[in-house]
Amino acid sequence: MMKKITLLFVAIFSISITFAQSTITGTVTDTSNEVLPGANIVVKGTKNGTSTDFNGKFSLSVNDGAVLIISFAGYTTKEVSVNGKTNLTIVLSEGLQLDEIVITGNRAKPRTILDSPVPIDNISIKELQNSGKATLDRMLTFKVPSFNSQNQAISDATAHYDPADLRGLGPSRTLVLINGKRKNQSAQVYLNRTPGKGEVGVDLKSIPTAAIERVEVLRDGASALYGSDAIAGVMNIILKKNVEYSTFTTAAGITSQKDGFNLSADYNTSFEFGEGGFVNLTLGYYKQQITNRAGTPGVADLPANPLPNWVAWAKANPDLGMHVGQPEMEKKDLFVNLEHPLGEKATLYSFHGFTTRTGQSFAYYRAPYWRQADVGDLEFLTRKEDFFGYQPTFETEINDYINTVGIRYPIGENWNSDISLTYGANDVFYTVNNSVNRDHLKDYGTSPTSFKPGGYRLTNVIGNYDLNGKLSEKVSVAVGLEYKIESFKAFEGDPLSYYKGGSDSFAGIKPAEAGFWSRNNFATYANLDYDVNEAFLIGVAGRYENFSDFGSNFSWKINSRYKLGEKGAIRASYSTGFRAPTLHQRHLTNSQYIIVSGSSEPLLQGTLANNNPAVKALGVPSLFAETAKNISAGLTYKFDRDFTASIDFYQIKVDDRVLFSSQIGYKNGTAANPTNPVEQILSSNNVVAVQFFINAGNTKTTGTDITINYRNIDFGSGKLHASFAANFNETTLDAISTPAVLANAGYNIFDRQEQGLITNSRPKSKMILGLNYVNDKWDIAFNNTRFGQVTITAPQSGGTDQNLAAKISTDIGFGYKLTDKININGGINNIFDVYPDKTLKSTNTAQAGGRFIYSSEVQQLGQLGTNFTVGLNYQF
Repeated sequence: MMKKITLLFVAIFSISITFAQSTITGTVTDTSNEVLPGANIVVKGTKNGTSTDFNGKFSLSVNDGAVLIISFAGYTTKEVSVNGKTNLTIVLSEGLQLDEIVITGNRAKPRTILDSPVPIDNISIKELQNSGKATLDRMLTFKVPSFNSQNQAISDATAHYDPADLRGLGPSRTLVLINGKRKNQSAQVYLNRTPGKGEVGVDLKSIPTAAIERVEVLRDGASALYGSDAIAGVMNIILKKNVEYSTFTTAAGITSQKDGFNLSADYNTSFEFGEGGFVNLTLGYYKQQITNRAGTPGVADLPANPLPNWVAWAKANPDLGMHVGQPEMEKKDLFVNLEHPLGEKATLYSFHGFTTRTGQSFAYYRAPYWRQADVGDLEFLTRKEDFFGYQPTFETEINDYINTVGIRYPIGENWNSDISLTYGANDVFYTVNNSVNRDHLKDYGTSPTSFKPGGYRLTNVIGNYDLNGKLSEKVSVAVGLEYKIESFKAFEGDPLSYYKGGSDSFAGIKPAEAGFWSRNNFATYANLDYDVNEAFLIGVAGRYENFSDFGSNFSWKINSRYKLGEKGAIRASYSTGFRAPTLHQRHLTNSQYIIVSGSSEPLLQGTLANNNPAVKALGVPSLFAETAKNISAGLTYKFDRDFTASIDFYQIKVDDRVLFSSQIGYKNGTAANPTNPVEQILSSNNVVAVQFFINAGNTKTTGTDITINYRNIDFGSGKLHASFAANFNETTLDAISTPAVLANAGYNIFDRQEQGLITNSRPKSKMILGLNYVNDKWDIAFNNTRFGQVTITAPQSGGTDQNLAAKISTDIGFGYKLTDKININGGINNIFDVYPDKTLKSTNTAQAGGRFIYSSEVQQLGQLGTNFTVGLNYQF
């Protein structure tokens, strides 16, 4: 198959034709002759571009007669004709964010934010770093109102990934690109009761911020352009290119509770790669320690007539041994981004990323009286000097890779092509320590305390060919082909990790559950923009995909924009979209055997694959693609060169959404005496309880995005920049389709607690007010982030829902320039030590007898409290 792909690409590439190019250099400054590092330079009508280095300098290979478009946040965009010049000095006037050029959301040609018919945010890495957060997912949470990601304590491997999403639509419905190329998803399915349960996302922790130049966030459905997963939107992470100075940055932080200490260090540099080429290199390191926000029920949780030593231990350890908080983590990154001219016409480009990290989180503490009936009064479980019970640790080793190589080259005077090959992979392997296999202990009187339960790996290989250009001065076109091969592998655990019930807290992957699965899909797309006149734009796009495991899909989009002179624009779009079920969701089996009274052999319970005989007998069909309908409309306006605003309304309907079902088990009967057809199916398949993935939900999400920016306000000896951004959203679950076998027997395949994770676990609103003051020495940022209401949903068995009130996190950060090359910085996040509302016992949710103060299932601003950071930035 790879041979066929290679031959196809070689054949396509062979049709290219050449013409002369030259390399130009230049400097970009403002009207005060201050250089502008990070300014964008794009060749008009192409995607060929670069950015200025720390000294405002740039170098770019261009065709004769090319016109450059130069843009920078807060400055008016300028067009400059090369006309045989080899060195340029370009002066930008302070202007507007709406004039920034973005490449995401339109494949026909780059457009400014004002010209774009869909809403796009262009966020520089400096803006993200002003949040004071340590990782990309946390930075985006406090910068993009519709983006949410929080750590989930005691959630097995989910605690090490932190599910992230746009517009509350789940991790699976946001497409992530790096330099315009699809980023692979993670190997981990989020199976615990957290936001994003049953879904798969991109491992954003694997992308070091030191390698990033900016992030473009498309807030609109884009399956017609980019394919599966782009229902909620697209995040395109643009890597740094040629920089003149090397940069070393280090920072350290700790919470006001004196835990969660973290340390980061990264190094970014670039160097020449032959004549006219460059290599940008990033090395990163990050380490964090655990936090603990456990409750203290103490003796209140003890059973009736407790043993005296239990009482003494509970008094001395009122949190009963629990650790509830962020996991321990150590992360190492290596990223490379490079370009090199090929002859006089083409450019070779390539980027490579490798991240490895280890982590340790905790399972529930096994108090001795929890396990007494299972294993008796054994010293291993109940007594070890002054230690009672045990708390298993869940430890992960995660590796993430992305490797892309491609060639950009012109075809004639009006067309540009791009051919590329991308390999991406993510794998996770587990270790459970401080645990026990209780069945092995019963049967043989002994058990190891450390287990290797196995792991998972997801890989993809993607070949792309893209062609864009102009049919006329008014019509721009982009077409392309994509071929992708995906694979998913489950690795068997060590035998004692899956013996009978398996290692306590997380059973190993059994031989029958291990395996390798793959699929391929072919896609082709077309995008056409018609500038009817200077003000009026109409765009259409369509994409056809065919997957080897479930069939085909066609998505289409139409959008339009009408400019209100040079002040603003009205925009609207309608599109269809889709999301392919992941290989994980199709093939994952994660189960354990338990002994049930009246049964002659152990019975299976847990997550069973969609093609398992028991699942198929229940009437569950093979998974197929979700489909979506996305409509949006908005207005952008610039009141003057420094004051801009936008508002966008949207509605997203998702049909046949893939749900991770509630547990289906015995209602009134037993394995020996089933009382209904479902129980008979379970009994016939030696299954006691089952969960599965099924296309069963229809949802509707409506919302509003607002952005306001007021820049360059004269304030003392410097400038003050103010911004306000907000998202308001509501998701409803309009229908659940239950297979007839289950419906007729009265089973609820998706109970109210699971429904609540979709409709109420993310904030209904988020508002961010930011102030940034800059002068010759100081750079001070002040941010208020208001996280709206979320709801703890009581289970089907009973309890009362609890609304958690909105909370505000107030952050302040500063940077001080000691010299031209040395900058010190620091900050305080969540100054007022704000936490979510405490969870009420009446919710009847998994609070483990008071061991959880705050919800373990829904999240707003996290459970860290106040954080202090200090750092150093050195350029040389």
